[in-house]
Amino acid sequence: MNGVLIVDKPAGLTSHDVVNRVRRILHERSVGHLGTLDPLATGVLPLLIGNLTRLAQFYTTAEKTYEGVIRFGFATDTYDAEGGPTSPAVKLQVSLEELQALANRFRGPIEQMPPPFSAKKVHGVPAYKLARKHKEVVLQPVKVEVKELEILGVEGERATFRARVASGTYVRSLAHDMGKALGCGAHLESLRRSAVAEFDISDAHTLDALEAAATAGTPEEVFIHPRRILPNFPAITANDEMTARIRSGSAVNLPELSQAPQVKVFYGQRELIAIATRVAGTLFHPKIVLAAAQPVPASK
Repeated sequence: MNGVLIVDKPAGLTSHDVVNRVRRILHERSVGHLGTLDPLATGVLPLLIGNLTRLAQFYTTAEKTYEGVIRFGFATDTYDAEGGPTSPAVKLQVSLEELQALANRFRGPIEQMPPPFSAKKVHGVPAYKLARKHKEVVLQPVKVEVKELEILGVEGERATFRARVASGTYVRSLAHDMGKALGCGAHLESLRRSAVAEFDISDAHTLDALEAAATAGTPEEVFIHPRRILPNFPAITANDEMTARIRSGSAVNLPELSQAPQVKVFYGQRELIAIATRVAGTLFHPKIVLAAAQPVPASK
């Protein structure tokens, strides 16, 4: 079974929990996700299934969009609501204008310290494993990019926001650093991811919806149409002869796509069989073959 599925991840599950459940529902071992969501967070979790797990390499720098709530007044050791306070709570009243001005300081390329409870490695060990044992976690700041950060509203100590960020950006760290800049502490109270690359929340299905479709024998009905994957790559539909060559890993001529560096090759409307890379002129080599070669009929 090959496909792309967008799960609306519920709170309380890790991304790996979701992957394991989808494996059981679909009876498919090969399932991978595009970008971890913390257990606290909900929303868009794209999953690649079957041979399409090999497309993950094209999403390593995918943009992500989030909406959520920042609670000002105290910081936590995890930088979110699941952690313990690191200082007494402070009562304060912040204005929308004040926070909008503060947000200006966190847009664009910035240096950001990852949370101590994160998957960042310290001498080969994930930081969260050290933090759980109350061992010192020494991390280095990393360069990230916050492409959009809008404060949408303020009520008491809580601010709602929307952010669009480059890969590798921790929204928890954004909340923590904004609290530090105000001198009052802050943490991420809730988070919902609304988009990853070309996939958004309108594409997402609950795990229950997936299970119902699988029980009905139609799990593909909740998959993303393959033609929507990697929209920046032109698509071509191969004929039988081209398909046979591509399935066996041989180069093919694609005159109509002579200017494209990479293309998606389909057999029919829904079967994505390869990602091909232009070698020279109109000659393309299948960089990733997603469909096995068809057996050659025995001679009579």
